[in-house]
Amino acid sequence: MPRRPKDRQVEFLPAHTYFKPAGVPARELEEEWLTVEELEALRLKDLEGLEQEECAERMGVARTTFRRVLVSAREKISRALVEGRAIRIEGGNYRLAGRGPHHHGHCGCRGRGRQ
Repeated sequence: MPRRPKDRQVEFLPAHTYFKPAGVPARELEEEWLTVEELEALRLKDLEGLEQEECAERMGVARTTFRRVLVSAREKISRALVEGRAIRIEGGNYRLAGRGPHHHGHCGCRGRGRQ
């Protein structure tokens, strides 16, 4: 039996969790699901401009794990932009900084972590 993935620490939860191309009804779009930890990886690396080692440290994972999460996030964003898909940010296995773990599939709790 495979072990459960290690929780990734995140410092940010998005206020907006759904993005779609303008002029196309959401019901007509395919979606890309971006996890909360994938968004955190993008935020740390691409917006804060941190080195991968520091990003991994802040998320509490190995550098190789951080790289895998980042590559997955960038692939999903690229596919959504190129193919005109909606992006839903939800789910994952993460720990909000200073709080307990929260484990998701697509449970409908909007990826908010433990409040």
